[in-house]
Amino acid sequence: MFALNFYSNLYEEVLKTGRKSATIRLGDKGDKYQVGELVWVTVGQRYGRRQKLFTAIIDSVDVKLIADLSPRDITKENPEFRTKDEVLQLLRRIYGPEVNLEDTITIVYFSPVNEY
Repeated sequence: MFALNFYSNLYEEVLKTGRKSATIRLGDKGDKYQVGELVWVTVGQRYGRRQKLFTAIIDSVDVKLIADLSPRDITKENPEFRTKDEVLQLLRRIYGPEVNLEDTITIVYFSPVNEY
């Protein structure tokens, strides 16, 4: 089982409420994430303790440039964001200041799976 991990201080609440249904990762991760794959959605620091929030299924995986983000891509990543620049600033916080609009990203769309 793979995991999509998120930093709790940035994303825990929007994940729990279902307002976030995609993640943008720097680089071409098209081979890493597969449509139909089940993953755990977790929150926590890299190399630290993480908490599983729910199981999700990967609905789609898109590889593109940051410059080519659609409004849908942006709001699914963060419901408060409206512009590519807001996404760019977030990616710079996570990956470093050298991230620019011409960098390749992978957008992973996911949906929660109810476990009864």
